[in-house]
Amino acid sequence: MLVLPIGLIVLTLALALVYSAVSPPSTLMLGRWLTLKGVDYRPVPLSEISPNLVQAVIASEDQRYCLHGGVDWSALRDVVDDEDGPSRGASTLPMQTVKNVFLWPGRSYLRKALEIPLALLTDAVWGKRRGIEIYLNVAEWGEGVFGAEAAARHWFGKDARSLTRGEAALLAAILPNPIERSAGRPSRGVRTRAARIQSMMGGLGGLLGCVQAR
Repeated sequence: MLVLPIGLIVLTLALALVYSAVSPPSTLMLGRWLTLKGVDYRPVPLSEISPNLVQAVIASEDQRYCLHGGVDWSALRDVVDDEDGPSRGASTLPMQTVKNVFLWPGRSYLRKALEIPLALLTDAVWGKRRGIEIYLNVAEWGEGVFGAEAAARHWFGKDARSLTRGEAALLAAILPNPIERSAGRPSRGVRTRAARIQSMMGGLGGLLGCVQAR
């Protein structure tokens, strides 16, 4: 009975070490490839992604990214008794990244329970800059559109390093539902959310130190 969980731990650790240097696919990408659906995936290093997008995603998804070790325990405690099930409000960027790379989509207590140790493991193995780099390269930003480079080209016809603050905020605003929301033709709700994200970006200040180049 111990062989399977131990084997999974060893496999996950091995993959985490490999992904320290190799760009991983997401499970959604793998699913699309297996069903012969198109995938636009163009992984790029963090140095080729606009700092505006890094800032927008952290402002929108995980403002304490540089302060926790993969799991924001205070936020998690706040939603333990959530009657509607696991809340995205407690999901840090490392937790979202391991969901994208190692786990399956959807909401369940089992997946959330797996996210926590995996987020702690990968945050320790990858570090903050590599962690945000992987997240930005596997996040889905449209039907079959994965990663910042593909998203920038799909929605704005430019490379990821050239994204403006406004464009970065629009990309962050369509998460976590990029299939029903558009960054290129934003609805009023998306524009309102993007404006709020831009305002939050201005207040991050020193909370971005862990992702800045040394």
